Amino acid sequence: MKLLTGLLFCSLVLGVSSRGWFSFLGEAYDGARDMWRAYCDMREANYIDKYFHARGNYDAAQRGPGGVWAAEVISNARENIQTLLGRGAEDTLADQAANEWGRSGKDPNHFRPAGLPEKY
Repeated sequence: MKLLTGLLFCSLVLGVSSRGWFSFLGEAYDGARDMWRAYCDMREANYIDKYFHARGNYDAAQRGPGGVWAAEVISNARENIQTLLGRGAEDTLADQAANEWGRSGKDPNHFRPAGLPEKY
């Protein structure tokens, strides 16, 4: 647990760079909200799809370095938990590819499933 806390703290410190702490933390908070919104939309739409992974990461990354950091931490934590619960490595790799696609600023609609309402 101490190792995980130390790694999390170091990644936060390294992610701040020359921007102010308050700006970074605000971006991280807003990015986490973007990730939550994508998750809620996925549940509401009843589509478990890579599109929502890419969209949540994309929206969070648009906030700035804090949003990118939050998206990466949340995505990695989610995938690590699912790996521990026995979800297949192939699906985890596909989820992480969609996560990285969105975080890099690429259009999440690349993963948009046919028939998904325009609301999402």
